[in-house]
Amino acid sequence: MLRTALRTLRSHRLRFAMPALAVLLGVAFVTGSLLYGDSVKAAVARAQTNSQPDVSVKVEPDSPDEASRLDGALLRRLRQLPSVAAARGVVEGRAFVAGSNGTLVGDLSRAAGVNYVPGDRGEDVRYPLTAGRGPRNPAEIAMDRRTAERAGYRVGDRARVVVGGTARSARLVGVFTAHDSRWEAGGTLTAFDPATAERHFAPVPGSYSAITLTAADGTSDAQLADAVRKVLPSGVEAATRAELESLATDASGDGDKLTTLLLSFAGVALFVSAFLVANTFTMLSAARAREHALLRAVGASRGHVMRRVLTEAALVGTAASIAGYALGTGVATLLGDLFGVTGGPAAPLRLLSVTPLVAAFAVGIGVTVLSAWLPARRAAAVPPVAALRTVEPSTAAPLRRRTLLGVAVTVCGALLLGAALGQTDVLFGAVPVLLIGLIVLTPLLALGVTALLRRPLTRLAGVRGKLAVENARRNPRRTAATATTLMVGLAMVTAVTVAVASVNRLEEQEVDRSMTSDLRVTAVDFAEVGDDTAARVARLADAVAVTALVQTYFDLSGDDTVPVTAVNPATVERLAPITVREGSLDRLDHGIAITEELAADRGWRLGSRVSGAFTGTGERTSLPVVAVYDGPENLTPALVSDRSLPRPAGGERRFSVESVLVKAAPGRTAALQREIRRALDNPALLVQDRADARVAATARTGPFLNIMYAMLSVTVLIGALGVVNTMGMAVFERVREIGMLRAIGLDRRGVASVLRIESVTISLFGSALGVAVGGVIGAVAVLGQEGVPLVIPWDRTAVFFVAAAVIGVLASLWPGRRAARVPMLKAIGTDAS
Repeated sequence: MLRTALRTLRSHRLRFAMPALAVLLGVAFVTGSLLYGDSVKAAVARAQTNSQPDVSVKVEPDSPDEASRLDGALLRRLRQLPSVAAARGVVEGRAFVAGSNGTLVGDLSRAAGVNYVPGDRGEDVRYPLTAGRGPRNPAEIAMDRRTAERAGYRVGDRARVVVGGTARSARLVGVFTAHDSRWEAGGTLTAFDPATAERHFAPVPGSYSAITLTAADGTSDAQLADAVRKVLPSGVEAATRAELESLATDASGDGDKLTTLLLSFAGVALFVSAFLVANTFTMLSAARAREHALLRAVGASRGHVMRRVLTEAALVGTAASIAGYALGTGVATLLGDLFGVTGGPAAPLRLLSVTPLVAAFAVGIGVTVLSAWLPARRAAAVPPVAALRTVEPSTAAPLRRRTLLGVAVTVCGALLLGAALGQTDVLFGAVPVLLIGLIVLTPLLALGVTALLRRPLTRLAGVRGKLAVENARRNPRRTAATATTLMVGLAMVTAVTVAVASVNRLEEQEVDRSMTSDLRVTAVDFAEVGDDTAARVARLADAVAVTALVQTYFDLSGDDTVPVTAVNPATVERLAPITVREGSLDRLDHGIAITEELAADRGWRLGSRVSGAFTGTGERTSLPVVAVYDGPENLTPALVSDRSLPRPAGGERRFSVESVLVKAAPGRTAALQREIRRALDNPALLVQDRADARVAATARTGPFLNIMYAMLSVTVLIGALGVVNTMGMAVFERVREIGMLRAIGLDRRGVASVLRIESVTISLFGSALGVAVGGVIGAVAVLGQEGVPLVIPWDRTAVFFVAAAVIGVLASLWPGRRAARVPMLKAIGTDAS
């Protein structure tokens, strides 16, 4: 049987090529995802294991309010413990490095500034120098080797760093290497002398961010932690290295989530591949009906015929699995480049890892064999007497039962989709049910759509259009199976497009609501706006009005808080559409302004006193209500003066500036924007007008949408292969029919035209169904989110239809050329089987 199956595959290799390629793509996606996931886990484990090997126990405050307890006295007390070999006060915070080209380098979420603590020899054992020396004063810094290379700096160069929202230049005096998970993950490390690091990063003057301890010889980490906990004050906790590593799983968790997402897309691709495989074996079984009947006539049982077909499927699946696993290693490498979680060298791929290897063959062979099972049963059911027939009778079963089942499943999917409007989680169950229902119902829809197209295509293309439509109607199951491969992929693409377009519109609306001034200064992700930014902008000649926005809370009692925004009372009314209903903002330096809604909700009125404390200060105060107003969302529900915020004596920052609003002189907006950028000279700050803000808001979803398109393009490609496969198989089946058409006057171009029209019709039918279903799914996903406007991107929808038409034309080229080359007399005398 194996030799017979191999001989069959060789003789029909072109017919099996498309399903094998579809399964190959699915297997490559699965294998690449699993290999990538293993690589991520290995890289993260390596980074965590190698991170700061001198740390046995880490001491940190329970909350920011307890930061002052980690002071020099505690450090000295811990250093004197007999079980402590070394103790280090750590002062760390955000510090960004601007390269020689003026752009920020590295992963901004892991850009750290650290204190350089020189030992007896003047070097910090945690950051071993590879060049130069350690920083000794505020005008000097050192940085890790990889950051210096990426930024284009050498020892002795002037380097640009951004700390506390302010850009500054410093002399690069040293380059070091490090064992630090942030550095391993692509972040940057900038080292400052101890005094400068304390001024920039210490939670409270004279305190540390953390204290790290190294265990003495013969002392375990757990024993050291127990000894340390006995001398720690309340509000401070100690954790062993093992406990720290168990908590540091964010990067690994992200890798697991991404792997799961990739596998879900691979599942969709394999789901579509199953239809292509089933369609191929169904068409082959019909074409080889006489061959199967002859086998039955000479004594082969039904089981023998069925096993033969399944053996062919298993061989196709095996070949696709081997090639797919090989391609999957390349996919894993590409995924590592696109979604790498480490900035250092990626962990090598374990090519013979058990899970990906088993998954590749289980998925490849399993999908192929299961997809061929029903066609194999039909092949086994061919009676021996069929070998004596010269013409195969139609064996198409009525669609009544399938239609009833399809309607029932589709209705269930629609009901679940309706329920998803109130509970978004239901959507993940509703979508597959709806798609399966439509897949079952597609043959009936194909008959209906082609019936509607019969007359228009006949008018447009004459007899060729009519032949094409009738060919598509001849076997509605085959037409449906071919269209389904395109429908699923385009449904997912359309749903994602609708969701992203709607989110983009929401982002634009939020920008329009918050962008009340001509210009706005904000920080890039993970950075901050400096306290002096507003004052520096206000000194520019074209700046008519400037205010910083500080978002914080006013704690009333217990858990009761009111969000407040600190502004410049003298300029805020010129920067935002604020309508004062009662009182005046002129008195805001000594009070609080509230919206009408907040006043009604709290029962406050003009003159009422609001008692509480600004979050994080603990200093209670009583503020009178000096104004009742209406204003934009970013300036509600309450305003206070920026001079009302408590200024700590130590100089540490308690409140962060969210943004700076700027009003320009008439006609000077663009010029002022350039002036601000030049004056601030800070690559971590964005100076935006309304157009810039809208572009920046929608740009966040661009990479996500591109990634989704890239992943789903595999599914669409498999759908396109399905159309090519169907049209190619149709040529094999219709050789005699094509010869007859040629004999009665249809030339070669006419034959190719018939196949092209049929291919385009099937492609457009599948795309129309996919776009419609995807639009509904995307709309439900959007409507289930409160406040998100529904946007249907008609321009991209039109592109999808054009792409489907192109797929149809391209899918018909090879079959059309092959059909046109068949000699007329040979075609007429050919047996259809």
